Amino acid sequence: MLGDAFEAVLAAAVRGDDEAFAALWRDLQPPLLRYLRVRAPDVAEDLANETWLEAIRGLGRFTGDEQGFRAWLFTIARHRTIDWRRRLVRQQPELLPADALPDRAAADDPAADALGAIATRGALALIATLPADQAEAIVLRVVVGLDVAKVAALMGKRPGAVRVLTHRGLRRLAERLSAGLARRGAG
Repeated sequence: MLGDAFEAVLAAAVRGDDEAFAALWRDLQPPLLRYLRVRAPDVAEDLANETWLEAIRGLGRFTGDEQGFRAWLFTIARHRTIDWRRRLVRQQPELLPADALPDRAAADDPAADALGAIATRGALALIATLPADQAEAIVLRVVVGLDVAKVAALMGKRPGAVRVLTHRGLRRLAERLSAGLARRGAG
């Protein structure tokens, strides 16, 4: 989070400062991708790109604080996900052959990046096994860091319902993790 620098960074980004927009992107892209990987794992990066494009178009109209900006960005992401699901129902996806995909460059520390990515993917995959409302509430509250009121507004639910969804989802995750550890210990 940018904290006290947020207002200045946002104002500079609105004026077209690339460095300021990059600071917003660096701060919010990782949690945005985590959220989208739970909601639409196969197209998370595409939806993140669409979200940022829409955010750029509307940046000058945004008013509010840093938490409000986070909620605004994730509302856009949620709408992009809903639109994607609607499109998916209407059309069959076209599959690309594996040889048509570009190769990705290696990071500075591929081993550390791979281990981190495996752990993150595992956690997000486990969250994605929850009922959709519970998974979304957990990602927005725990991973993204939005407060209950912002999540409630984003999801169209009452704050109490968000608290219950989050609590039940986290309890379910704890039960699944305990069961998995018990199976490993018995094996």
